[in-house]
Amino acid sequence: MNRSDLRQIGLAALFVAGAALAHFLDATPVVTFVVAAAAIALLARLVGGATEQLGGRVGSSAAGVVQSALGNLPELFIALFALRKGLLGVVQAALVGSVIANGVLVLGLAFLVGGLRNGTQKFDSPRARIIATLTVLAAAILSVPTLAHTFHTPAATHGRTLSLICAGVLIAVFLITLPSFLKGGEGPDAEPPRWSLAITVSVLGGAGLGAALVSDWFVTALTPATHSLGMSQGFAGLVIVAIAGNAVENVVGVQLAARNRPDFAIAVIVNSALQVALLLTPVLVFASLAFATPLTLVFPPLLAIALLMGAGITALVVYDGESTLEEGAILIGLYVVIAASFWWGA
Repeated sequence: MNRSDLRQIGLAALFVAGAALAHFLDATPVVTFVVAAAAIALLARLVGGATEQLGGRVGSSAAGVVQSALGNLPELFIALFALRKGLLGVVQAALVGSVIANGVLVLGLAFLVGGLRNGTQKFDSPRARIIATLTVLAAAILSVPTLAHTFHTPAATHGRTLSLICAGVLIAVFLITLPSFLKGGEGPDAEPPRWSLAITVSVLGGAGLGAALVSDWFVTALTPATHSLGMSQGFAGLVIVAIAGNAVENVVGVQLAARNRPDFAIAVIVNSALQVALLLTPVLVFASLAFATPLTLVFPPLLAIALLMGAGITALVVYDGESTLEEGAILIGLYVVIAASFWWGA
């Protein structure tokens, strides 16, 4: 472990302590919100560094799955705390926002930075086709309860039951496809790990625990902070919560693309979007049955449309097995338009 690694750990610990002080000393909600979001991002970067070390041991495919799963821990904690406080709209927007932020914004940033640094980048196209297909499939399944409700079909009055069925199917698809994502290894440009396995596991565990604590403080400050800033809860969930909860992919995916490691970048970024859709969202649907306000997949119509649009565009740009800076600019532009449409609410 070098000095840069120690600085990252120290900085993350400093911001976690700052978030704790802001929370327990009753600082203004905006200050608590900002400091907690920064702490989550730094913890996410720390997890990213540890998982990259893991990638040198188990290969990019398996490490990408692990990276995505651990990277979604803040999202899980934020959603559970928000559901406990009855912020159903924020959770729905944050889940859809996570899929869109990873599949559109972060992927666009990775394509743009990778294209500027390395020109056109190529990645494993058969694997990309599987990811693209699953992305569209997951978006379609997640949107069915909303479409049934919007078009007043006979299933509209059974939104909770239909949501549970869709959630069960998504989990089954995740379990069936998981072995295919664990296959494969790192390419010849793999870097040998600097950290021992014990240090890697310790950093991952400590960062995960820190993310759980900070997420609670983040959610507590969320509602008063959004009121102070004049933004809607839909925008806060779709953009702020989604980006803060997925900061791992925001940092690591772009770094990997810049280093000309597009396969690992795609594995980290798009696998995270898929895991939110195929695993995190359905798990929360079942877990929310224990709360007073259960989570359903009956979203505001604009959320479902944005989800389908984002998944379709992502599939188009990933399906050919190569990335360009022009595609990155297109994806970023789409995300800006989608985010702007939620500023006034969902």
